[in-house]
Amino acid sequence: MSHEHFAKEGKRIRVTSYGPFRGLKGTIVRVNIIDGEEDDPFFGFYLIALDSLREPMWFEHNEIEFIDALLELR
Repeated sequence: MSHEHFAKEGKRIRVTSYGPFRGLKGTIVRVNIIDGEEDDPFFGFYLIALDSLREPMWFEHNEIEFIDALLELR
């Protein structure tokens, strides 16, 4: 199965999930892709080094957006 729609390390992101980290920007440190069920064949987790925190944090793929993709649309 192909996982090319997941970003690689070094890409810039913005947190979109609701909570205290919403709107913060950071950089992907590690990607962890997990094979899932038939209805959701795979999903990913990203270890993110947020610009304003010392320790990186894990986020699900649906909790972030890629800043590089947003800049291309402008």
